[in-house]
Amino acid sequence: MGKPTGFLEFGRELPKKRDPKLRINDYNELYEEFGEEKIATQAARCMDCGVPFCHSGCPLGNIIPEFNDAVYEQNWELAAEILFSTNNFPEFTGRICPAPCEAACVLGINKPPVTIEEIEKSIAEVAFEKGYVRAKTPILRTGKKVAVVGSGPAGLAAAAQLNSAGHSVTVFERADKIGGLLRYGIPDFKLEKWVVDRRLAVMEEEGVVFMTNANVGENIKVTDIMRSFDAVVLTGGSTVARDLGIPGRDLKGVHFAMDFLTQQNGRISGKEFAPEEEIWATDKNVVVIGGGDTGSDCVGTSNRHRAKSVTQIEVLAKPPGERHASTPWPNWPMQLRTSTSHEEGCDRNWAIVTKEFIGDEEGKLKALKVAQMDFCSAKPGEAPKFQEVPGTEKEIPCELALLAIGFVHPQHKGMIEELGLDLDERGNVKCNTSYQTSVSKVFAAGDMRRGQSLVVWAISEGREAAREVDIFLMGQTKLEAKDVSMLNTTSVYAI
Repeated sequence: MGKPTGFLEFGRELPKKRDPKLRINDYNELYEEFGEEKIATQAARCMDCGVPFCHSGCPLGNIIPEFNDAVYEQNWELAAEILFSTNNFPEFTGRICPAPCEAACVLGINKPPVTIEEIEKSIAEVAFEKGYVRAKTPILRTGKKVAVVGSGPAGLAAAAQLNSAGHSVTVFERADKIGGLLRYGIPDFKLEKWVVDRRLAVMEEEGVVFMTNANVGENIKVTDIMRSFDAVVLTGGSTVARDLGIPGRDLKGVHFAMDFLTQQNGRISGKEFAPEEEIWATDKNVVVIGGGDTGSDCVGTSNRHRAKSVTQIEVLAKPPGERHASTPWPNWPMQLRTSTSHEEGCDRNWAIVTKEFIGDEEGKLKALKVAQMDFCSAKPGEAPKFQEVPGTEKEIPCELALLAIGFVHPQHKGMIEELGLDLDERGNVKCNTSYQTSVSKVFAAGDMRRGQSLVVWAISEGREAAREVDIFLMGQTKLEAKDVSMLNTTSVYAI
């Protein structure tokens, strides 16, 4: 723990955010510097709570009270050692994680929880600044070669772990730069890309090989991968976006959210697009359909484009302002959340169904036809039923509609079909409890296996899958495990 009476003496404090009127002029990160002393004060709030539920709240099982204590004692090297033992990339999660650990914090029962996410970010940044993060090249190589297909957080975590175990790891990425969702899905104002590049430089120095513009199943043959590598880890994410099949879907001005976000991230990095391909929100009435994080990112990006107006609509009812009784502590609370993008300007609406995209004579989007929905109570255990409220149908001006309603499953055409992998009922790659697919030496992790989820879950999955691959290849492993006793290090595979 930190200071025994810290949680009684100090209140929760976070770094100040830059003025919304100023920050929409750039794509830099939103928060001001906090300082090591203030971080130490926040770490002092960590209680001697007996059973630290933050462990279970964190998908990585981060050892949170211990690194909080090290920060309070200003022992940053020890704090970094503890944190990096369970999380390969705290510099990412400390910026973009929704912090389920904080929702499970014991102090959060009757006080604001410990600022775990900010402490995590600070540990990572101090570790880089003081030189605690150094390339650790394996002393011995096993002679085994592993292909990791996909360079998002799951793929990078798997690659880092497998490389540390002594295997020769090659990461294949179909885009022109490494990072996957981190590179092209998350806006720079939440995660500047120098943070990603800094980590990639360390991994390259450690011996991980990165190949870009390498689309396995297209310009890289699946048979070559299977022949050249002893194991394959699929971490390509859930990339098939959920569509909205209503009249007018083919009008100019209706786009998937990820196309919009990916293009803007590419634009910042210097990529150029043909005029007919560019998606701009400038001087347009923008409607973001979908109320999640991706939708929020579209709001922030649209404001930076200088949209005429930004509206976000969600088909579900408005969440309660406080933690709902259906999600008691230490569960992730169902409640209304206002992001930094919403603070910059957005008209938010709930229980709205989109019925039609309306176009002009040139085939361009000019409005949406929407209606109010009414949620009816359902029997216990059943999903709430909803129906349109009569007389509420209306048109709202819109020249750019962005579909941010989630992702259904990974792309099947190409690699997955050629491998002949079994799929689950949702279309994700089906695996056993050891992350192994229906093809013995092929494993899967992250959104490709579990479905659309959080970056922190992707890192966790990559780490866990790497451990299973190591056992598959070597018959045993010394890689850390979150939920498995380290006594269980022997092979259960028939190779």
